[in-house]
Amino acid sequence: MSDLAQVAPAFLAMAHRIVWCSAATVDSRGRPRTRILHPLWQWDGEHLNGWIATGPTAVKRAHLQASPYVSLNYWAPSHDTCVAECGAGWAFDDDTRKEVWEAFVNAPPPVGYDPAIIPGWDAPTSDTFAALRLTPWRLRVFPGTRLRGEGGEVLTWQA
Repeated sequence: MSDLAQVAPAFLAMAHRIVWCSAATVDSRGRPRTRILHPLWQWDGEHLNGWIATGPTAVKRAHLQASPYVSLNYWAPSHDTCVAECGAGWAFDDDTRKEVWEAFVNAPPPVGYDPAIIPGWDAPTSDTFAALRLTPWRLRVFPGTRLRGEGGEVLTWQA
């Protein structure tokens, strides 16, 4: 098991290069559902936190109320993969939604974008816009070079 200070930068670099991930939640009966999402990760040298700008749909809200966890799996055609297992919580307050909106606007491409391009998201205080905070408890980084026999270190961290 590796140290967070070793794994988090490698995870962040791969996740932000791949950008989109499959995100899984489970309903109150334990049935999984996946969707494609676009998280933004922030690493301050000690803590890794993620944010998802998303619509607070009834399904997402019900799933996270039943089980406040999400599994995020990034994959690239090179077979680079990284996974974040996270606690997840909604942020509906205006200050946090504005901060998350601005974080996406100001992030460098390809992970940065203007959320106003999403229909119905004309401002961070729109009823159809929410921020989902991600707090990882497990990370895994798996370079595709391992599958080709070219080396590369698999990194895993768990809280």
